[in-house]
Amino acid sequence: MGSVQIVTTILAAAITAVAVWLAVRAVMKMVAVIRLGQPAPERFADKGARTRKMLVETAGHTRMLKWSVVGAAHWFVMVAFIVLSLLVLEAYFEVVTSGGGLPIIGHWTIFGLATELIGVFGFLGILVLMAIRLRNRPNRPGNRSRFTGSTMWQGYFVEWVVLLVLIFGFLIRGFKVATDHFEYPVWATPVSHAIGAALPAWAAGVSLAALIKIVISMTWLIVISLNVTMGVAWHRFLAFPNIFFKREPAKPAGSGLGALRPMMSDGKPLDFEEADPEKDQFGVAQVEQFTWKGLLDFSTCTECGRCQSQCPAWNTGKPLSPKLLVLSLRDHAYAKAPYLLAGGGKDLTGEEKATQEQLASVDVLALAEADRPLIGTAEEGGVIDPDVLWSCTTCGACVEQCPVDIEHVDHIVDMRRYQVLIESSFPSEAGVMLRNLENKGNPWGAPQNTREDWTKGLDFEVPRVGEVEDFEYLFWVGCAGAFEDRAKKTTRAVATLLNEAGVSFAILGEGETCSGDPARRIGNEFVFQMLAQQNVETLNEAFEGREKSKRKIVATCPHCFNTLGNEYGQLGGEFEVVHHTQLLAHLVATGKLTPVQPLDGGLTYHDPCYLGRHNRVFTPPREVLGAALGSAEITEMPRNSERSFCCGAGGARMWMEEKIGKRINVDRVEEAMSTGAKTIAVGCPFCSTMLNDGVNGKGAGEQVEVVDVASVLLRSVKPADTAGEKETAGAAG
Repeated sequence: MGSVQIVTTILAAAITAVAVWLAVRAVMKMVAVIRLGQPAPERFADKGARTRKMLVETAGHTRMLKWSVVGAAHWFVMVAFIVLSLLVLEAYFEVVTSGGGLPIIGHWTIFGLATELIGVFGFLGILVLMAIRLRNRPNRPGNRSRFTGSTMWQGYFVEWVVLLVLIFGFLIRGFKVATDHFEYPVWATPVSHAIGAALPAWAAGVSLAALIKIVISMTWLIVISLNVTMGVAWHRFLAFPNIFFKREPAKPAGSGLGALRPMMSDGKPLDFEEADPEKDQFGVAQVEQFTWKGLLDFSTCTECGRCQSQCPAWNTGKPLSPKLLVLSLRDHAYAKAPYLLAGGGKDLTGEEKATQEQLASVDVLALAEADRPLIGTAEEGGVIDPDVLWSCTTCGACVEQCPVDIEHVDHIVDMRRYQVLIESSFPSEAGVMLRNLENKGNPWGAPQNTREDWTKGLDFEVPRVGEVEDFEYLFWVGCAGAFEDRAKKTTRAVATLLNEAGVSFAILGEGETCSGDPARRIGNEFVFQMLAQQNVETLNEAFEGREKSKRKIVATCPHCFNTLGNEYGQLGGEFEVVHHTQLLAHLVATGKLTPVQPLDGGLTYHDPCYLGRHNRVFTPPREVLGAALGSAEITEMPRNSERSFCCGAGGARMWMEEKIGKRINVDRVEEAMSTGAKTIAVGCPFCSTMLNDGVNGKGAGEQVEVVDVASVLLRSVKPADTAGEKETAGAAG
């Protein structure tokens, strides 16, 4: 060992010792903060499925590859980080001696070939990612960047570290080639040999390059250890457990889609019959009232902005960015942590739990952070502004896009629950809807005895449950389908098509009440449970004696479809629920419904969030429309399928005024009209209302029609019977 190697060895050992000590301290702090969260015992169930899902999503990059170029580049960089960590380890042998290398595998040609390829593609991948970040930098004139609000220096820092580590990895190999210490043949490592041919035979070059590589790597570790909220770096470690502990690992997309997480207290679903606000947690009022998985979510955020780029609120000038919401909660949690870790915190009555002695040594900044309300305006020092909280449509675009499975919608609704149930603080116009749900069983406040009025004028009898001995499907009409004029036409069309196809079905009529979707998503879990329990009891009675596979329900509203199929199981209601487009697609495919009159004028289809993204029903509506179009094709909007843009009505926004920014429905209508199609097909009564309003607002009611998939099919199957019933965009029913 020469003098150079002695110095490089000492320096490498010194900086590594400092970096490892700081990293251990940082990890202990993160673990302590995450453990402050509430219990979530269900996250430990089905470890086999969780492990498989985590490996598929990470190794397969199934979420990232939706963004083809950036996904592929990120995959190579990820693999380079993992595999080439072995070469960082090898650098510790190389600082000692120019011929140093990893024991055993370090001399295998296959190892040399694999690391060479990974190094090359990792180098190209990081250049692509750097170019994308620069092209999308927030301060670029006229650019609405997904990186807006991200801590940009951290992203640049991480990318440059990766680039420099890869460069010095090749320089080490090059110097080994130049000094004849390289063990791999040219065919396996052509880049290394080419670099070596251009370098001098400098004996100390290997050790010095290895030292620089170690210094760069350990500097990175020191920096991230001093910045525990640096998600752009920490996600490469935290993504694995965050994906492993996702809510429902069996789901093909984000596990926070579909059903909402039940309202929990101390790790158990809240029982409203026995709940006490002074003893049980009603939603989330303090950051430590999120579960530990929620705090892990916040810590894992990569600040990539994919959620932000897809969010309908953010894209129409609202203050909500799912990314910035998560970052605000993350920063607040870590700033408040010293106070909480010292024993501080408020109990459910608002009393301080810690003694003066416990809080005596707590930093004044942490004490100030503890006094901030979780929900509050800037003047109140709130962490999350009320306008941010209430801008969410719960469309799920953020959850679907997040590469590390953060469950944004669950967290937003948990905060809403406390605001509604304890603080009674929510947009005033939504109060009418909630009172109507409680008093009338529907958000419009329509009399219950008019639920069957849509059946009037049909040329066949619509059977009721209890009036017929048997039926295959219970037709869940829903509040919109029973009371809203446009939606009634869809209800009549579906009933007509089912009758035409010979499908035996029955309705509950006045026995049906609201599914509870708007109440649950605005945060009023109490009203949801009241309505849902009533419906579950009614449905269980209607299906008495049947096994689950024969307890079939068809619904025209995706919100009812989602609630009945995904959430009623939480209350003892197990049913097989299909959307009407799924059933109609089956009836067309089996020849029970035959389109005879192709639709003309061009058609585009709007994917409802709660049908498509939340429940992955993309193909059946298109199959129905394809059959009705004949030889013509659907003209897809740029944002379709899982990236469909929300109509603006979800999350109970249907009953709230949109006062900030551009109206979401107008943005979507403009996109639909840009296709040149004369018909906008929908599969949801909320979407129908919102898009009709948008078309009329654009003054295009005479040129463009918004119509349900069922009505499109009915016109094609029975053109003579529907010739006079065309739904114009401005029709009132």
